[in-house]
Amino acid sequence: MGGQAVSRYSQIVTELRRRIETGELAPGDRVPSTREITRHWGVAMATATKALSELRREGVVRAVPGVGTVVAAPGRPVRAARPAAAARPAGASEASSAPTALTLERIVGAAVAVADTEGLAAVSMRRLAAELGVATMSLYRHVADKDDLLMRMMDSVMAQSPLPADPPDHWREAIELAARQLWDLFRRHPWLAPALSVTRPQMLPSALPYSEWMLTTLHAHGFDLHSAFTAHLTLLNYARGIAFNVETEREAEAASGLDSEEWMDTQEPVLLAILDTGRFPALSCLAEAGYDLDLDALFEFGLQRLLDGLASAQGRP
Repeated sequence: MGGQAVSRYSQIVTELRRRIETGELAPGDRVPSTREITRHWGVAMATATKALSELRREGVVRAVPGVGTVVAAPGRPVRAARPAAAARPAGASEASSAPTALTLERIVGAAVAVADTEGLAAVSMRRLAAELGVATMSLYRHVADKDDLLMRMMDSVMAQSPLPADPPDHWREAIELAARQLWDLFRRHPWLAPALSVTRPQMLPSALPYSEWMLTTLHAHGFDLHSAFTAHLTLLNYARGIAFNVETEREAEAASGLDSEEWMDTQEPVLLAILDTGRFPALSCLAEAGYDLDLDALFEFGLQRLLDGLASAQGRP
C-alpha cells in the first residue's frame, strides 16, 4: 500500500509539472487544489498535500492568499530549503543571502495562505519553511511554536478587516454591520471559526475593537454591560457555529471526493425509504418541494431573528 501511495504521488507531481512546462497551465493560473486532486486521482488528502508541497519546494507553484495555489512566474527562484550547513560565506547573514529577508509578517502571511487554501491541518513549521525557502529552525526566531503562530494568524486576518470609525446611528444597523463583517471573515478564512474559542478566549488585540463595538452599541440600546456582553457572545457564537460548517464541508469534500449536493444524492434512496413509511408527513412535503441549503441565507435568517429578540427584550425597535 505504501508503494502505491508513493506511485500515485509521483504521478500527480509529474502530471502537474507537465501541464506547467507545456503551457497548459500558464503563470498565474490556479493549479488543482488538494480537494480537486483527491477527487481526480482518488488519493488521500496527505498525498495531495505532499504533491503540492513538492511543487512549491521546487518553486514551480506558489500560494496566493484568497486565491489558492498558482503557477509561479518564469524566473522565480527555486525555493528549496537549504541544508543546515548552508553553502554561503561564513559570517553572511540569512537576510543578505535570501531574496527577501525572513520576517514575522512573511511567516504569518504564508501560514494564512496555506490555511485558507488547504486547511489549518496543512500548516506546519516544515511546510512554511518550504514555502519561504528557509531552514525550519529559522522560523523559531520569530514565533515560539505553532500555538503562537495560530494566535498571530487570527490576529492578522482580523486586523485586515477593521470596523469603520463611525458606526451607523441605529443600534440594529451597527450590530448587523459587525455581525456580517465577522461572517465574511469566517467565509474568507474557513479555519478561523474552529480556531476561535468562546470558553477559552484568545487575547487577540484585533478582536477587542469588535467586542467594544458590540458592548457600546448594546449598552446604548439599554442593556446593562453584563447583559450586553452575554448578547455579544450569543451573536459571536451564532456566526461561529454556522461558519463551522464551511471548514467541515471542505474537509468532508476532500475526504469523500463529493461535494454536498453529490453526497446528498447518495443519501436520497435511504431518505425516501424512510419517508415512504408515512411517519413524517411534513418532511415528505418538504422533500417533494425541495430545499437548497445556503449558509449565507441561513446566517442572515438567524441573525434577523436574534436581533428581533434583542429588540423585544428592551421593548423598543
